[in-house]
Amino acid sequence: MTHVHARMSFHEVDSDLSRIHAAAPGQRVIVDAQTAQVLREASLLGKQTHGAFDITVAAQLVAWGLLPAPNGNAALVGGANWKDIDIDDEDGVRLRRPLWIDLGGLAKGYAVDRAIDALGIRDIKHACVNAGGDLRTLGEGPHIVAIATGQRHPSHYPVLELAEASVASSSGRAFSEAGRGPHVHGRRRYSMGLTQSVTVVARQCVHADALTKVVMAMGMQSDALLRHFDAVAYLQDATGGWTQIGDSV
Repeated sequence: MTHVHARMSFHEVDSDLSRIHAAAPGQRVIVDAQTAQVLREASLLGKQTHGAFDITVAAQLVAWGLLPAPNGNAALVGGANWKDIDIDDEDGVRLRRPLWIDLGGLAKGYAVDRAIDALGIRDIKHACVNAGGDLRTLGEGPHIVAIATGQRHPSHYPVLELAEASVASSSGRAFSEAGRGPHVHGRRRYSMGLTQSVTVVARQCVHADALTKVVMAMGMQSDALLRHFDAVAYLQDATGGWTQIGDSV
């Protein structure tokens, strides 16, 4: 998990993302194999959601003061998006136009998956890796997971009962007074989730993590993609009501 953070952090000056941001458009940057894997996952989700999920929304987060401006002199170009990121088969990355990448929407889930892999290699049969908002269980269970909905004074917390599965939750409610949260619609570039809380259950945590943002952006239209990943989403609205999208894992 430390390795994933070091390579994919938006903040660390020697991370793969920082090196990509500092490179000139068209310049090839060799990145860690795991960084390349996450970038490919993000590119696929960008294609599958027609850009509703887009890791190039970092410019909006910087402008809103939610991320620090990266080092580098390249001027950003309006309209740059996930299609402007090229990843080759040898883990080389090129940007067609200047842009900033934020992997916060799926890198934590990916790190949880790698931690579960490490436990499995060591023949550990029963475990839970919880990275705060993203977790994955190992073993038959049942594993009981309470969902923090983001409401200030909840009368109760919903509970999930799982076997081996991943859970991720996202909410912008903590940022609602400022009017801008950390989850940005990829195509429309507005702040999402200020009146919603989304929890996704999926096989892999990287998908559960990313799909919370997809559900925020697409609502009921995310049903087909959730089914593609054998995932289910629980969407709570401003009144506290719940909607299920997708099939149970």
